[in-house]
Amino acid sequence: MRQRRSLSALAAVVFAAVLGLVFAGTATASGTAYVALGDSYASGNGADGYIDSTCHRSTNAYPYLWKQNHAPSSFSFQACSGAVTSDVINNQLGPLNSGTTLVSISIGGNDAGFSDVMTTCVFGSDSDCVNRVNQAEDYARNQLPSRLDATYDAIRSHAPNARVVVLGYPRMYTLNVPCIGLSDTKHRKIDEAADVIDGVISGRVSAHGFVWGDVRGTFSGRELCSGDGYLHSTTYPVWESYHPTATGHSAGYYPVLNANA
Repeated sequence: MRQRRSLSALAAVVFAAVLGLVFAGTATASGTAYVALGDSYASGNGADGYIDSTCHRSTNAYPYLWKQNHAPSSFSFQACSGAVTSDVINNQLGPLNSGTTLVSISIGGNDAGFSDVMTTCVFGSDSDCVNRVNQAEDYARNQLPSRLDATYDAIRSHAPNARVVVLGYPRMYTLNVPCIGLSDTKHRKIDEAADVIDGVISGRVSAHGFVWGDVRGTFSGRELCSGDGYLHSTTYPVWESYHPTATGHSAGYYPVLNANA
């Protein structure tokens, strides 16, 4: 009888310990306070499932996918199509506070003139495209760093305890494959621009102690010309052109955020 009582007591202790671990894990997951910042690549422009008509925030965007899969205790979706670094500072930081534990952001492409670069390259000559990309690259190297510094400083000031994951931009084209549309010169120059801006961003991310999320790997071989549907080419509505599709967010962006959050 005493042996049975001892075994019962032991079982109760083990059960209580396991139960404690289960609920501790649940509390940790639900305790995440997540704020998603950034531009159209963060809001989900091009991914359909829109929940507003101004910022083009989408339920298929990588921040919303993370929220759906991890059920954080709070979630604020601030990313907005067309945003530049000053828009983040002036309009998106309101929900951040000392209790914020996770921040994600994609920003900098609009500062460097991404939309105008693509318009010039689509409708202009090879030399027009090369010249416009060179201008964007010069801006990225010489003016964007200070803008990123100001943005990252503001995020840290508002959310001193948060893990900040900065996600970059994919290359636009899979090279060395048959591709109808722009010339090979334009394809290569546009991809070069993506590498330049990602290099600048990753450098500032490291300097601020944030986490760099490089999406070029998950998009590799799945860019435009690959046939995999991760990115829109010229499409209607035109504001979705050259943005990630829903697949681009779920298979290109989300795994990078999930691995680094």
